[in-house]
Amino acid sequence: MAEITRIGPFRHLRADATSHVLHYQGEKLRRSARGAAFWFTPWDASLAELPADDRELSLLLRGRSADFQDVVIQGVLTYRISNPERTAQRVDFSIDPASGKWLRQPLEKIALFLTQLAHQHALVYVQANALREILGPGLEAVRRLVEQQLASAGLLEEMGLTIVSVRITSVKPSTDLERALEAPTRERIQEEADQAAFRRRAQAVDKERAIQENELQNQIELARREEQLIEQRGQNARREATEKGEAARIDAEALALTTRLDAAASAEKIQAVDGVRLDLDRARLEAYRTMPPAVLAALALQEVAGKLTTIQHLNLTPDMLGSLLNGLVEAGTRKLGGGEAA
Repeated sequence: MAEITRIGPFRHLRADATSHVLHYQGEKLRRSARGAAFWFTPWDASLAELPADDRELSLLLRGRSADFQDVVIQGVLTYRISNPERTAQRVDFSIDPASGKWLRQPLEKIALFLTQLAHQHALVYVQANALREILGPGLEAVRRLVEQQLASAGLLEEMGLTIVSVRITSVKPSTDLERALEAPTRERIQEEADQAAFRRRAQAVDKERAIQENELQNQIELARREEQLIEQRGQNARREATEKGEAARIDAEALALTTRLDAAASAEKIQAVDGVRLDLDRARLEAYRTMPPAVLAALALQEVAGKLTTIQHLNLTPDMLGSLLNGLVEAGTRKLGGGEAA
């Protein structure tokens, strides 16, 4: 909005850079500039201020398709006043020389005009196509159609307007119909989700079965190895028993051989000793046979005396002494006689 300052009978106007000001005196256009600042006299001046920036306009279009279904189109239309002088001739943008405010509502008029124009072109497209044909191409088809129709409209050029862009945000049927149209897709998606869940469950079952089979195979392999271990242990025990028996047999045979050798040696030793002893005894007996009885008696007494440790009583009779002495004398005489004869 332009800023107007009053100094005496004169007025000073200063407009923003986004505003285009038209200054008329009578029917003559004195100034046409953007962001203008100038002095004027209010009694003979007519002022108009037009926005020079881009303006956005919300669109809400309702129509019925060829198959009699309600369709709601929402979007945003951006326009710009490209020829302010021509626009000011078609729409009243006059401002109050004292306050700088618009005397009318020009932007609302332009918005109504563009909305109706866009609505007209959109209705033609909606009425000519079935609902699925409208929803199938989506937003781009509607946007392209409205933009092309507005760009080719000669009325916009006559009004000094330019369409900057058309954006369609949604093309929807009624709520109940949208829910009904979404149902097959929702069911298909749910079916795909169920199939995916079933596949995951089947894969889990397959993996569980594979795990159980692996565990069973492991148990079978462990049982087989345990059987082999038991058999090997039995073989080892039998081999150990056999080896122990063989060792015992060898030890027994060695002991028997040693015993036989010891017995033979002992027998030979005994036989040798006994032979010598027998020879001695035989020689002794031979000597004893030639000895007189008195000598034998004396030797017997000597033997007995050697074995006696103590003598408690000794009885010597005259008869015993006499016979002994006689025997000794005879033995000595015989011995002497034998020596002399020799």
